[in-house]
Amino acid sequence: MRRYFKLFCFIFCSILCTILLTSCTGTLFDGSRTGNENQLIMSYRIFNTTDSQLLELEKGDVIDAEIICDSGRLWIKIQKDHETPVYAAEKILTSNSFQVPIEESGTYKITVTGEKAKGSVSFKRIEG
Repeated sequence: MRRYFKLFCFIFCSILCTILLTSCTGTLFDGSRTGNENQLIMSYRIFNTTDSQLLELEKGDVIDAEIICDSGRLWIKIQKDHETPVYAAEKILTSNSFQVPIEESGTYKITVTGEKAKGSVSFKRIEG
């Protein structure tokens, strides 16, 4: 009887560990993404990672941004090379639209990080 109890405990613990370990892995991204040198458009049901896109911008251009935040949080940074960001926002909880004027030509990196985020982001180049 004692032998069966040990076997039962071993099997039960093995199954429990398997369930717990597999439940820890979450989906990082579930949605769609379009990006090129003129835009970054993402729509997602789950966003738990970081994504970025390089935009080729000229002096006088404007980045037209729209953020729809249905849940979760976002971090956004728009930066040329390693210079001071032209736009940065942390822990975004609400939807917002804004424009970022470009004062210097170059390659700008848009970085978006999500934490349990659901919604969409759109960054489009408007020629100046």
